[in-house]
Order: sequence, then structure tokens, then C-alpha cells
Amino acid sequence: MSGQEHAQDRDGTDTADERRGIFTRLRLTSLRLRLVVVFALVALTAAVSASGIAYWLNREAVLTRTQDAALDDFRREMQTRAAALPLRPTQTELQRTAEQMTGGGDYGVVLVGENAEGKQIAGVSDRDLFTMEDVPASLRNAVDDRQEVGEGNPVAYHLYWQRIERDGEPYLVGGSRIVGGGPSGYLLKSLEQERADLASLGWSLAIATLLALIGSALLAQAAATTVLRPVHRLGEAARRLGEGKLDTRLSVSGTDELAELSRTFNKTAASLEKKVADMSAREESSRRFVADMSHELRTPLTALTAVTEVLEDEADALDPMIAPAVNLVVSETRRLHDLVENLMEVTRFDAGTARLVLDTVDVADQVTACIDARAWLDAVELDAERGIMARLDPRRLDVILANLIGNALKHGGSPVRVSVRPGEHELRIEVRDHGPGIPEEVLPHVFDRFYKASASRPRSEGSGLGLSIAVENAHIHGGDITAANSPDGDGAVFVLRLPIGAGGPGERETTGSGDTDRGNDTGADAEGRGRGEDGAT
Repeated sequence: MSGQEHAQDRDGTDTADERRGIFTRLRLTSLRLRLVVVFALVALTAAVSASGIAYWLNREAVLTRTQDAALDDFRREMQTRAAALPLRPTQTELQRTAEQMTGGGDYGVVLVGENAEGKQIAGVSDRDLFTMEDVPASLRNAVDDRQEVGEGNPVAYHLYWQRIERDGEPYLVGGSRIVGGGPSGYLLKSLEQERADLASLGWSLAIATLLALIGSALLAQAAATTVLRPVHRLGEAARRLGEGKLDTRLSVSGTDELAELSRTFNKTAASLEKKVADMSAREESSRRFVADMSHELRTPLTALTAVTEVLEDEADALDPMIAPAVNLVVSETRRLHDLVENLMEVTRFDAGTARLVLDTVDVADQVTACIDARAWLDAVELDAERGIMARLDPRRLDVILANLIGNALKHGGSPVRVSVRPGEHELRIEVRDHGPGIPEEVLPHVFDRFYKASASRPRSEGSGLGLSIAVENAHIHGGDITAANSPDGDGAVFVLRLPIGAGGPGERETTGSGDTDRGNDTGADAEGRGRGEDGAT
């Protein structure tokens, strides 16, 4: 991957982080918004319901009071004035009586009767205000309808009323007839003042509803803040805990559900801290044991190695019956020596004590030296231009290349091709073989320690640590190694990527302390750390 591609990846990661931050803020905001909306809806429903009921009750009370007062006054006037008229009054008598019935009030009266000739006549208090044409036919019919007089109905005629609207204004129309004969009377009362009063009441209730809504929103905001503040603190504490700050705790007060949640979080964090501390202590003890064991084994192994070298030199002169046993001892002693050295290297990586000894080198020369030192020139094709300079640890690069190339030679197919390609910010070294490739289920484990691709052969010539050490050496440079099968199905491809001008995270360069690593020539016999031990077949 080129440096430009790296930059794109970083930009993509930053963008994803920004999106996650925005989504987090939106989620928090939406939770606050939901609380405010719920409070507002509850308050709005309650306020509207209360206002509606209050308006309806007041409307009925106002209209009923006005209407009853007008109808009662009209009934009295009919009983005192209209009933005093002759059975067949004249036009003048009806007119005068209608005017007297209003009494200068705010309603109009129409009296309807028959004169001496049997002709229907009418008297109106104010012809511009109220005439018979303004009386609904249904009301006239009801007033003229004679009822049967009985136990439950002592009179034949009753007072009826109806609310109408004329020219956009509300009116009350009532009517009755004199019992025993006489004129019929009709009343028209304006309800405009009552409508204005009710409109004013409606506006007052609407303003009260709006104020209640605003007040509920403010209360909801305060309540949401009260609820979300501990939730936010809990989220921040969880984030710090996820970052590895296991001593994070929340201050707890109160006995509500959020306080109980905070107590549960503190108990969980304390339990997690204890378990991690126990695991770290066990891991440190295990690393110390492996390191101590490896150091203790080096002294006897040094003596054994010297003896096996003597035996190997004298192998040709030994009895043919003894020679195979001697060769087995020699090979197993070397294998044990490599295993001890690899374990020591692994403990350095685990303990974080592995260091780089950086130098500016020609990568093509380093690859050529690695291949030549192991006599692989006939089996390896090298595609690398001289002059590709990089700042690396030459010994660790040799370890990486020896393990990758040796793995390809042992488990792949010849020829093995090694190509070196420089990028803007990184170096790419590809090792490709022509073997059967790596099974898909094995690919995720090729760099695992002691991974065996086949359980039927748990013992092999290698230590099972070669590829894992190779990838650790790449990581300490700030690079990486990936494994995949060739797209054309012809072999496996391992790709090493290293930064050209840096020495890994926070460049670590030493001049003397690097001696602590020099006893481990991990790649010297890398052919023993093949795919069978590190994950491939």
C-alpha cells in the first residue's frame, strides 16, 4: 500500500470518528428532545383538556344565564301586557304593546294576532331589528302547536327558544302564545356581547395554555438535565474504563435508579480492575518464568552445542550403527537451541524490551545478503533495484526475510519470487511461492504462536514461532505483514510493509543496548519455522 493510500485510510478513520462523535451528540440531543417533547405533550394535553372543559362550562353558563334572563323577562311581559290585550286587538294596540314589552331593552318583540275581521295582524317593536320573517318556521310551528292538557301537561301552549345566526351575529329567538286565546309573541335577543366575552375567555385560556406549554418545556429541560447529567458522567466513566483507566469510579449519592446504576458500575469496574490485575500478574509471572527458563537453558545448551559440533565433525568416522543416533542428537540439539532463542525473543516482545538498532541501508543489498547467507540463490528469484534506501534495523529485517523466504521454500513451490517496491512513505516486500496455497480456515492463524495447521503432525522441525516473530519485528518497525493466496490460485503471497524513514512508533534507536538481542539469530535456520508451525500447510 502506498503512502497516499495510508493517508486515505487515516482520513477515512478520522472521518468515521467525527461521524461517530456527531451521532453520539445527536443521540444525546434526541434523548433530551424526547424528554422535552414528552413533557410538552403531557402538559399540552392537560392544558388543552382543562381549557376546553373550562371554556365549554363557562360558555354554557354564560349563554344559559343570558337566555334564561331574557326568556323569563319575555314570559312576564307576555303574562302582564300581551294577556291584557283584547281577544281581537287592533293593529295599533299590538304595536303599542310590543313597544311596551321591550321596555327600552336590548331585544325586539313581535306580536301576532287577529283583528275583528279575522285577518292576521302583527305589531313589532322595531321593524329594522326584528320582523316575522326573522322567526324560523320550525319555531312558529312549535309555538302554534297545541298540546294535550293532562296530568303531566297543565297548559296547551309552551315557551320555545332557538339560537340562530344572522349576518354573522348570534341571536336568541323565543316564542310563546297566550293560553285561552290571544296573540302569539316572539322575542329576538342579540348574543353578540356574550360571544365577545367568550372570545376573550378563549384567548385567555389559549394564553394560559401557551404559558403552561412553555413552563412545561422549561421544567422538562431542567428535568432532562437532571437525568442526563449522571447518564453523561456514566458514559464518560465507561469511555475512560474502555481506554484502560481501570481505577475510574463514580461518586454516588441518593437512592434512585441512577444511583443504583452508578453503584453497579463501580462494583463492575472494581471487579474488572481486580481481574485485570490478577491476569497481568499471572502474565508477568509467566513471562518471567519463560525468560528465566530460557536463560537457564542457555548455559547447558552451549555445552551441548559444542559437543554436538565435535560429534558432527567425527560423524564420518563413527560406527554406522551409531551415526544415525549422533545425527539425531545433533539436529535435536540445534532445534532446542533455536527454540530457546525464539522464546527469549518472544519474551522481549511481550515485556516491551525489544529495541531497534537503526541504520540507513540499501534494501536490495540486505535481501541479497539474506538469500546468499543461506545458499538460496538457486531457489529464489529476486526482483529488487539497487539504490532503494530505508532506515531499518538490518538484523531484524534479516530475521523477517529469512522466515518468510524459508517458509515459502519449505511449504510452497519453487521458484520463490521476492520483489521489492518502494512507495512514497513505505517499503513493500512481497514473497510469493508456487505451492498449493494456504487453506482459507488457516489464513487467520498463520501468525499465531505455536499454531499447527494439522493436528496429525504436532511435532515438526520448526519451533512454531518463526512467523509470529517475523510479524513482531515488522510491528516494532511500525509496519506489518499480511498473508493471502495468489489471485490466480498459484501459491501464497506474504507482503511485508515497512515505513521507509522511521523506526516504528516513537522511533527507538539504540547503539549499545541492542546487544541484548544479538544472541537470537532467529532467521538463521528459518526453514524450520514453516507454514506447518505457523499456520499454513
